[in-house]
Amino acid sequence: MLIANPTRRSFLQAGAALLASTALPAIALAESAPAGGRLVVAADSEPKNLNPAIVASNGVFFVASKVIEPLAEAAFTGEDGLSPRLATSWEGSDDGLSVTFRLREGVTWHDGTPFTSADVAFSALEVWKPLQNLGRIVFARLETVETPDAATAVFRFSKPTPLQLIRNALPVVSSVIPKHLYEGTDIATNPANTQLVGTGPFRFAEYRPGEYYRLTRNEAYWDKDQPKLDEIIFRVLPDRAGAGAALEAEEIQLAAFSAVPLADLDRISKVPGLAVVTRGYEALTYQLVVEINHRRKELADLKVRQAIAHAIDKTFVVDTIFLGYAEASTGPVPKNAPQFYEADVPVYAFDVAKANALLDEAGYAKDANGTRFTLKLRPAPYFNETRQFGDYLRQALAAIGIDAELVNADSAAHQKAVYTDHDFDLAVAPPVFRGDPAISTTILVQSGIPAGVGFSNQGGYANAELDAVIAKAAETIDTAARTALYRQFQKLVAADLPLINVAEWGFITVARDSVLNVASNPRWAVSNWADTALKT
Repeated sequence: MLIANPTRRSFLQAGAALLASTALPAIALAESAPAGGRLVVAADSEPKNLNPAIVASNGVFFVASKVIEPLAEAAFTGEDGLSPRLATSWEGSDDGLSVTFRLREGVTWHDGTPFTSADVAFSALEVWKPLQNLGRIVFARLETVETPDAATAVFRFSKPTPLQLIRNALPVVSSVIPKHLYEGTDIATNPANTQLVGTGPFRFAEYRPGEYYRLTRNEAYWDKDQPKLDEIIFRVLPDRAGAGAALEAEEIQLAAFSAVPLADLDRISKVPGLAVVTRGYEALTYQLVVEINHRRKELADLKVRQAIAHAIDKTFVVDTIFLGYAEASTGPVPKNAPQFYEADVPVYAFDVAKANALLDEAGYAKDANGTRFTLKLRPAPYFNETRQFGDYLRQALAAIGIDAELVNADSAAHQKAVYTDHDFDLAVAPPVFRGDPAISTTILVQSGIPAGVGFSNQGGYANAELDAVIAKAAETIDTAARTALYRQFQKLVAADLPLINVAEWGFITVARDSVLNVASNPRWAVSNWADTALKT
């Protein structure tokens, strides 16, 4: 929705309205949108690897999704909440051991080579399953991909694999890359990871480090009426304040992923010609999480974890750090995922007295300085909000006698410290819920995850009952039974606190009103923008 004067109430009402209805507000129909023009967009990062088949992350998708296509994209309407892309249909077997994809015919790669089922089989077996951060979970049981003809790919699994999971995962994990450019090479270092060749509506034209990425119209795109734009420029603007200034100066036309600071939204929403858009992120719910290293004796004690949960004032976090553009979390599945969300879970109200009592019961008395013990706290550096929450958490812990040593680092150092070296006691993370608990959520708490896997359980937590529920859900074909298992999963996580879910939020887009068809699907910022257009 477009929000002229954004507030917490209007933001949350907008999200609720979208969940309650599958109808999209009319902005401009893609068919009637004018063709041509250059769209200049703010980009706050420069991924070293732009291949979404390997790195399924929003920073990569933001640019690459216009070039590299998945089998299907998320949609507000349509069967299964999906819009066909390189696959036109998908059907699972009754036993859950296979899924058959019918592929779009007449599609060519940007270098003119025909797209076939061989590309899908290669991507799935050689990239998604062994290399991709999320695909290695979704396709863990994938054994073979049969290609009886150029337009059919049959995925065969060693154990039952829910079609519900495969459908939910398609927009995130199924980016197809060209077999003829990758076969026989070191996939991880292939030059095509940065000089993308895809089937999408835009071709990768140029990258100038520190300046911009440039994409140009694919004249041979399979949808003859798209794309509308001639060119997209992703201008590198790592400073959020810089993005807002560039919008006001009309140097750029769009800033996604809350590139404009939340504190500036009220003012900038009143600037003539600018619109604040709250939709387009429904399938990209970010979660503010406190990761816990259970190797630390004190943190292996449930009473200590409960005390930390009671010490966090979620209302303060939502209202002060997120300025109302978030909601308090109850567990690992966000409220805007009604297919799976379970509200009946243990909750930990803000209660400093109770937190102190729990720590006393656990045997951690305060010393003469009022300190019980010291922890190393690492806030993720990705967003202002994660850093600000790190500062807040340090103060909240001090109120219950825990001295938190704040350790800030850049992205690479933070990821290595937390997910490889386990050099943390508490860490602040912003994992993303991507439509199904098995895609990017259960990995946060299940045991046995190898070191080095980002946004996973690197705290050494192990719970046999929880692992059993996760494993059973992974091969439960019946949708209702699978959903019930994930509701049980949420109750177990909330009760035992392997991590602490604090808040959940979606991002904001600010665009000039000359940009049409903004947020036309629930992953719009990381979708192909084929119908995005500019007023003439």
